Amino acid sequence: MTDTQPQTGAAAEGTDTLSRLEQEGEIAADYLEGLLDIADLDGDIDMDVEADRAAVSIISDSTSRDLQKLVGRDGEVLEALQELTRLAVNRETGDRSRLMLDIAGFRARKREELAQVGAKAAEEAKSTGQAVRLDPMTPFERKVVHDAVAAAGLSSESEGEEPQRRVVVLPA
Repeated sequence: MTDTQPQTGAAAEGTDTLSRLEQEGEIAADYLEGLLDIADLDGDIDMDVEADRAAVSIISDSTSRDLQKLVGRDGEVLEALQELTRLAVNRETGDRSRLMLDIAGFRARKREELAQVGAKAAEEAKSTGQAVRLDPMTPFERKVVHDAVAAAGLSSESEGEEPQRRVVVLPA
């Protein structure tokens, strides 16, 4: 017979956070499965925890463009569905969710493109010694660019008001 002690401190907090994020993912998956059924769309739900937030993806093994309807032009429908999914999670848990939703790999592709934009802007700021102001972006897009700039060894900040908020890459 082994004696197990309850986790305390950071270990327990980490386990609690992971459990809470997994619960968010389950609630989101149930909500999105219902949505797919109502819309009569085929797709599989994939859940994960990335960077201290629940991440849910709707993927399809078919070559059908049906899921593109859920992405919309420049991800506008995806953004709206993410907010609705976050609200569904909030309704069940009572907590604000930072859940990220991806559909048909749209965000993954966008993340790669934005990382390149951030790296290129960092190179420009390094070579010219001037701040580089990028076009307005969504909060998700700005976060990816900030991360890419930091990885390149520079700092950046956001300026302006939504929806015209933009990233400014600062020279060293």
